[in-house]
Amino acid sequence: MAPPSSRRSGFSKKAQYSLFTGYLLAGAGALLGLGLLALSLWQPAAFAPVRGVASDAVAPVGSATAAARAGSQGVFEAIAGYFNAGRQNAELRREVEIARIRLAEAEGVKAENARLRGLLGLNEGTTRPIAVARLVGTTATSGRRHAYVNAGASDGVAPGMPVLSERGVIGRVLETGRSSARVLLLTDSESVLPVRRAADNVIAFAEGRGDGLLRIRLVNLGVNPLKVGDVMVTSGAGGYYRPGVAVAVIAKLTPDGGIGQLVAEPGATNYVAIEPIAQAAAVAALEAPERGESGSAATPRPQPAPSASPSPEALETLD
Repeated sequence: MAPPSSRRSGFSKKAQYSLFTGYLLAGAGALLGLGLLALSLWQPAAFAPVRGVASDAVAPVGSATAAARAGSQGVFEAIAGYFNAGRQNAELRREVEIARIRLAEAEGVKAENARLRGLLGLNEGTTRPIAVARLVGTTATSGRRHAYVNAGASDGVAPGMPVLSERGVIGRVLETGRSSARVLLLTDSESVLPVRRAADNVIAFAEGRGDGLLRIRLVNLGVNPLKVGDVMVTSGAGGYYRPGVAVAVIAKLTPDGGIGQLVAEPGATNYVAIEPIAQAAAVAALEAPERGESGSAATPRPQPAPSASPSPEALETLD
């Protein structure tokens, strides 16, 4: 028997109503969907509350997923950082070394500026320097202690002129050329400089020892009034140096004075100021017996230290 050309739900009214209801609901759903689509295109903001409710509903799940994803990325980054730690540490060490070099250079520039400001302060004083020159070298390996500056007779420099840094006395000019001069340093064994203690009028002589230190010999022998740390300054006696310029600091006491350490170290000095002789007339009077028969003045040279205490008349002459 051939099958029927169309299937029928049967003679059950319930089945027929169910099928009809399904078609009706499907059609109503399609119409509702078309209506909602048209409304979303015409008024997109109308569904904002619905989207907010949906977002709130899925937010906890999204947060958990994001946390898991971040944790997995942190694990991978930790593994990658472990393998890259050596290279990164080497780069950081190089950067730190470069930063230290730049910092040291900046400190050097700062110190140089301070020294130059000190020399400018010398220009602003009562005694105007003849020239400001660079200390180009010293005789470190020689038995004598000399230095050389790049200023000479063409700049007005003459033998006997004191040479000062921003800290204190360096020495005095011994010989001059046209554009350079040789300086007798305080530490030379032939250098003798009248000094006094800065706090009072304890008078002494600062003699060079040739080893970078000065021997401070008191004029009045007896109880040694000096103390470690006392600052010795020029007394102005002799006429070469103006009084009150720092010379040395007492580092060790001796029966007749002490051992002084230079305030102005030549090896750490770049620029110096060459000042005129403080009392040219007094120096000329001291050099008068040394004039030759031709009448020309002899080159100033340091006076030897006295072997005993000078007489009161000699002290009056020095003062």
